Amino acid sequence: MMKICVFEDDKIDQLYPLTFLRPVFELRCGATKLWEKIARFYGKCEIIYRMREELVPVFGKRFAGANNEGAINDDILFINGRMLVLEGKAPPLTGEEEIGIKSDSVVFARLKKEKASKAAGNIWIFLESIKHAVPAKETDIPVISFPWDLVNYNPKAIEDDFMASGGGSVKGEIHKLACVYGDENRIRVAPGAKVHPFVVLDTTRGPIILDESSEIFPFSRIEGPMYLGRNSQIMGASRIREGTSIGPVCRVGGEVEETIIHAYSNKYHDGFLGHAYVCEWVNLGALTTNSDLKNDYSSVSVHVKNTAVDSGSTKVGSFIGDHTKTSIGTLLNTGTVIGIMCNVVGSGGVAPKYIPSYCWFLNNAFSKGYGFRMQTETARAAMSRRGVSLAEEDIALLKHVHEITKDDREEAVRKSRMQ
Repeated sequence: MMKICVFEDDKIDQLYPLTFLRPVFELRCGATKLWEKIARFYGKCEIIYRMREELVPVFGKRFAGANNEGAINDDILFINGRMLVLEGKAPPLTGEEEIGIKSDSVVFARLKKEKASKAAGNIWIFLESIKHAVPAKETDIPVISFPWDLVNYNPKAIEDDFMASGGGSVKGEIHKLACVYGDENRIRVAPGAKVHPFVVLDTTRGPIILDESSEIFPFSRIEGPMYLGRNSQIMGASRIREGTSIGPVCRVGGEVEETIIHAYSNKYHDGFLGHAYVCEWVNLGALTTNSDLKNDYSSVSVHVKNTAVDSGSTKVGSFIGDHTKTSIGTLLNTGTVIGIMCNVVGSGGVAPKYIPSYCWFLNNAFSKGYGFRMQTETARAAMSRRGVSLAEEDIALLKHVHEITKDDREEAVRKSRMQ
C-alpha cells in the first residue's frame, strides 16, 4: 500500500524565524496548517513525518513515529513539507515513478519500494541524488519559499478551507443585533462561538469562519475571507480586514489586515498589523504598528539569511518569532524580521528591520537583556497564564536556537556598542 512521507528540505532557513521552533509543515495558511491540508487531501493514507532531529522531542508525540526510518518500507509518495495544497492541486497518490520540480526544489517524488527503501537521513539529499534516475517534470503546485508567501496565499487558503469544511452553517450564536453584510451562506459559526451585538460580518469579498468557542465583541467589523481560531477573541471596536487568519487562544484588537497569527498570541490593543506573520506566545503592546507599504510604492526587501531579498511585493509587513514582546508605541518598518525571544521597546523612532533572536532593543541599542535563563522563565510565566507548561524538551529546543543564533546576536550587540 502506498504511504506518504512529508519531509523538510534545505530551504527551512529561508523561513526563519517562523521555523526555528516548528517543522515547516506546522506553519499556518488559511484556517489550517500545511500538514493538515495534506492529510485532508489524501484521506486515510498513512503519513510519515520527517523533521530536523532537534524538533523530534517536542513534536514526536504529535507526529507519531517521526523520523522512524523503518517506516519507509513500501511504495512512497514523498511530499515537501513546504507544499501548499490549494484549489485541489497536489500530486496523485498512485502512478508511475516521477519527481515534481519547482525552481530548484523537489516538491514531490513518487517512488516504488525498491528505490524508496534507500531513503535515509535527510530525505531531500536522497531525492536530489536520484533526480537523474527518475523521470522529472516541472509542477505548478504552490510551494512556500519565503514568509511572505504564506501571507500572499492566505486569502485563497481561507476560501479553500471554508469549502473543505462544508461551507456555511451557524451552530454557535450570532446576536440578532449583529449585521451580516453579504451572503449569509458564507459564514461558518462553530458550536460555542459567539458574535455580540453591533458586530458587522462582511462576506462580500470572502467567507468568514469562526471556530469553536471563539468570540467577537461589540462594534467590530470583520471582513472575509477571515478565520478566527478556537477560544480566540476579537476585542470591541476592532477592524479585522480581509485575508486574516487568527489561530487558537489569541486576543486581538485594533486593525489587522492580511495577517496570520499562529496561536497563543496577543494584540489586545489599538495599532495596525498588516501583511504579517506572528508566531506563538507573542505579545504586541498597545499601539504597536507595522508599516506594510513604502512611501514610493516600490517592492519591499526582507532580511533572509543575512541578505536583503526582494520580495517582489509592494505589501509586506513584519515577521515576528515566538515569545517576542513589544512595548507600547513600537513602530515596525516594512519587511521587518524579529527573531524569537526578543524584547523590543519603542523609542519614538522606527525599530531596525532585523532584530536577531534573544535580543533586546532598548534606547536605540541592542543588548542581550537578562540572558537565556531569565528569558526562559518569562516564557514559562506567559505560557502558564494560558494553562500550558514549558517542558524540558521545549527548553532544550530554545537552547538550541539560542546557540545557532549566537553570531547574529553578538554582531548586533557589538555594533551597538561601537556607536
